[in-house]
Amino acid sequence: MQISAKRSKINFRNFLWHAVFLAVASNFMDIDTIIPSMLIKAGATPVHLGFLTAIMLGGTRIFQLIFASNLSKKKFKKKYLLIGINIRVISLILLALLFYESAQLSDNIIITLIFVLISIFALSGSYAGISYTDILGKSVKKESRKHFFSLKQIINSIFIFASALIVRDLLKRFEYPNNYALLFLLAGTLLLISSFSFWNIRENYVKTTYRKNIFEFFRLIPSEIKNNSNLMNYLLIINSLGLGISVLPFLIIFAKQKFGLTYEMIGNFLLLRTIGMIIASGIFYKISQKVDYKLLLKISLIIGALLPVTALFLGHFKFLYQFLFIFSGIFIAIYRISNNGVLLEISTNENRALYTGITGAGSILNTIFPIIAGFLISWIGYIPVFIIVSFFVILSFIFVNKLNCPKNSQVT
Repeated sequence: MQISAKRSKINFRNFLWHAVFLAVASNFMDIDTIIPSMLIKAGATPVHLGFLTAIMLGGTRIFQLIFASNLSKKKFKKKYLLIGINIRVISLILLALLFYESAQLSDNIIITLIFVLISIFALSGSYAGISYTDILGKSVKKESRKHFFSLKQIINSIFIFASALIVRDLLKRFEYPNNYALLFLLAGTLLLISSFSFWNIRENYVKTTYRKNIFEFFRLIPSEIKNNSNLMNYLLIINSLGLGISVLPFLIIFAKQKFGLTYEMIGNFLLLRTIGMIIASGIFYKISQKVDYKLLLKISLIIGALLPVTALFLGHFKFLYQFLFIFSGIFIAIYRISNNGVLLEISTNENRALYTGITGAGSILNTIFPIIAGFLISWIGYIPVFIIVSFFVILSFIFVNKLNCPKNSQVT
């Protein structure tokens, strides 16, 4: 059943409501700056950071396939989206409580509980993400959802910038661990408010193929990949280009080794990264009619490949190093726009939950590499690890070239 234009517009506005509050909340729980710096301040090593990065960026995505096998059978997924979001809210509030009471706990217990709560946070995010993607795909008209991605990125950048200023001030105004306790409490509250918009979204009914169990679901994967070369190339892209995302938290601990890590510097990293996201979002919103997802992917892989090696060159220049995070923001913004857009382009309403699960579970390299990187950095240092990352990101150019995106799939 086709969704009406009126209902599509209502859903569109509600998704934007969610985007606004999520944008404000995101800096309070940012996985590239706040969470890594939180772990480092708690006494973590590069190995700890590697494991946490693997959990945040890849580990829980393996469970997406299990979630997708169950959720793909559900005609309506709003309830499951809200369950996932509410679990995330609870985990953030518990993190706030952990830091509030951290004076009574040893560093090892704090680090262990951080891993447990962040795992729950990331796992529930994977669960909610499948429902979110599916609901967006069938509840907003195709011609509108492309516009939604670029508009969402603009809104994200504006409100993320405002929240970056707030986070920067809170980090300096309050002492550890009270500053992190306050950040996570605010993040949980804002995330809860963002979820209110979904109560007003009416899902469009789409007939799905019933799959009896997880094993039947798994049997579909080889044929889906074989019959859709775009899916195979997309999997290869997110594994190679995605390494550029997975290395970003290591730029924080690299800065600690080179310059020390003050709260002012952490705040600057977050603020400059946000400025980069605003720059990228603004430019591509203006020229969205003229570019397609393949071009965006090529631009993002160039920036992603340059970031780690540039960090090595700027490792002796504290002031200049901070501006590296402008380019990390540009990279993140472009990657998100193109990555989300391509997934919607290569999937349909009937198989979108399946494809989301496949791509989540298929991010194998992104799952294991941060762990390997953590050990390698402790063993051989940052230089060879950062060079390896740049090589694999450049390698993604081969798969981007093979991707077949229709000429009309501009970011509009």
